[in-house]
Amino acid sequence: MQWARTAGGGLLAGALLLTGCTGDGSAELSSGTDEITFVTGGDITDYLRDVLGEWNRSHPREKVKVIELPEAADEVRAQMASGLRSGSSRFDVLNIDVTWTSDFAAAGWITPVDGDRFPLGQFLPPVVDTATFRGQLYAVPYVTNAGLLYYRKDILRREGRQPPRTWRELEQLAKSVAPKYGLDGYAGQYLPYEGLTVNLAEVMQSAGGQILNPEGTRVAVDSAAAREGLGFLSRGVRDGWIPRRALAYKEEESRLAFQNGRLLFLRNWPYVYDLANDKGSKIAGKVGVVPLPGPNGQGSSILGGSNLAINTHSAHKKSASELISYLTSARVQREVLTQGSLPPVRAALYTDPALIRRFPYLPTLKQSILTARPRPKSPNYEQVSLAVQAVGYDALAGRQTPDAAVARLARELNDIVR
Repeated sequence: MQWARTAGGGLLAGALLLTGCTGDGSAELSSGTDEITFVTGGDITDYLRDVLGEWNRSHPREKVKVIELPEAADEVRAQMASGLRSGSSRFDVLNIDVTWTSDFAAAGWITPVDGDRFPLGQFLPPVVDTATFRGQLYAVPYVTNAGLLYYRKDILRREGRQPPRTWRELEQLAKSVAPKYGLDGYAGQYLPYEGLTVNLAEVMQSAGGQILNPEGTRVAVDSAAAREGLGFLSRGVRDGWIPRRALAYKEEESRLAFQNGRLLFLRNWPYVYDLANDKGSKIAGKVGVVPLPGPNGQGSSILGGSNLAINTHSAHKKSASELISYLTSARVQREVLTQGSLPPVRAALYTDPALIRRFPYLPTLKQSILTARPRPKSPNYEQVSLAVQAVGYDALAGRQTPDAAVARLARELNDIVR
């Protein structure tokens, strides 16, 4: 999930708000005899007003009240956690970043979900995994996200080159072609924040490694694969085909560098496609997109997105479950894409010819999602992510070798997991 296009591709996909704030900071569609509260982060997308307006018309005694929290992801989590920790029943349905599912479940703040009530078999399989913790379903996937490799198709066409499928090809093109056109070669999101955790996890798992084991109970980062992945990015900065200025890039800084014609290749989320091809963009009509490369072929992205969960102390669990079923229905999922420009979780939408004409990147995005993985699952995910960011940044900045950085990260993560 991603609020304000930060936090590693997550809260953009789940920033669902309505306008018309009341004095307590909530946005209320209307009052009813048994209101359901829907809490989410702060970024306005107009389609939700219509979606929930239809729910309210057909459920006059179970109308939805949207509680709008600030835009910053860490503040959203803090405010949600504060209410849940106190045992408050104020929130019924929570729109949470996929990375929060594990720690909210471990804390007992969200209740297990009966998977038989939802058509999970019609969802893209990897997204369902983001909603589980230790084998139990605790939420229902709502929107998803996966990283993509954007490239200047006009330049590669002029050079008679194909988009890269491997790290070696990416490095060679970034070194040899980009300078001929006065461009930087390649960039992702390397400022020490959640986006760096995402970028590092992607290169490590693309090489066959992982940060923690799938259950989040054991540190697995001290591996040749993790060192290879970190070494790929560190070498790029050292050798200059990843510009050193990219160490200050988040999603938007890197998007603007690409969109303003300063980058040949960019790793970013699907939202970039429409903006880069907009009439005001310097590279409109010149943008191509492929899955992220890996050492020997297609790489593996991190899954972003948001899940819908039910507060353990909700007094309206049945209505909350019905609202989640409505929001994940085929019709509403289509509106999530067409009106909200957010990647849906239902697989059939990615092969719909009319949608592909409107969103040409859908087949590539589906391919990326199907090979993507969640971020490390841990009740202490925030501490895990902070350690990955700090150690990874030192390696990219040249203050520590990849081998030494991976060994240090393993030590720090062992302390956190224990």
